[in-house]
Amino acid sequence: MSIVPHSPAPAAPVHGAPCWVDLATADPQATLDFYAGLFGWLYVVSEGRTLALVDGLPVAELVQAEAQSAWTLYLNTPHTRATADKALSLGGTILTEPTDLTTVIGDPSGAITGFRHVTPDWEFGTDGHGAFAYAELNTRDGDAADAFFHELCGFEVTQIGDGQAVDYTTWAIEGDTVLGRQRMGAAFAPETPPHWMVYFTAAPEIGTDSVARRALELGGRVTIEPYDTPFGRVTVVADHAGAVFSVLDPTRVTPLADDEIGAEVDDPFDD
Repeated sequence: MSIVPHSPAPAAPVHGAPCWVDLATADPQATLDFYAGLFGWLYVVSEGRTLALVDGLPVAELVQAEAQSAWTLYLNTPHTRATADKALSLGGTILTEPTDLTTVIGDPSGAITGFRHVTPDWEFGTDGHGAFAYAELNTRDGDAADAFFHELCGFEVTQIGDGQAVDYTTWAIEGDTVLGRQRMGAAFAPETPPHWMVYFTAAPEIGTDSVARRALELGGRVTIEPYDTPFGRVTVVADHAGAVFSVLDPTRVTPLADDEIGAEVDDPFDD
């Protein structure tokens, strides 16, 4: 069970704040149709890029590729090349050579993170049904991930679990929680790679359960049935091609019972 501290993120261009998500797809039309049907996304093609819109603001990008991949989270950086160099010096790897705008790195725990340089007028919608809500890093080496991103982005790291049964830290910028980090335990299949779990918002009038049912109707899978958390009602979904993400209704807040603390997590990547 993930812990989802849903707090408003500082607006870009704060260094380290989530500023973008994208999804590579081998079948662009099928992907457009799935997410339009699930979230009501509208699309616009701008300078060759296919952008998804919620209430007129871009919330994601769909990128044509040879194969479908996981969602990629991008964090804001004032300088992509300097970030790549620092990541390398801290034990990370550079997966795509930095341009003036973007770079993609691997952290020492094995997860993939994008960095993007954005301007003060950058638009990234974080309100409304189907908009970005939150993201958490799932990894088997929580201490290494905490240390790496603390040095790379200056995150304030706070343990909110007990560090043993529940090892979950929040990463904050000037006191505002922007991301989380969960240690993957025995409930995750051994072959499950470290990964970011991206959360999208379910509007309260639609609800998490309705989104889960709609995903099934559109050819996706519900890998974790909707469940309640102190931060909202959550479900984990795989789209028509297998890309996994979570959906969160932050208005459905339910305190955890004592016997739920430290409960095992179903692995959404275990088929």
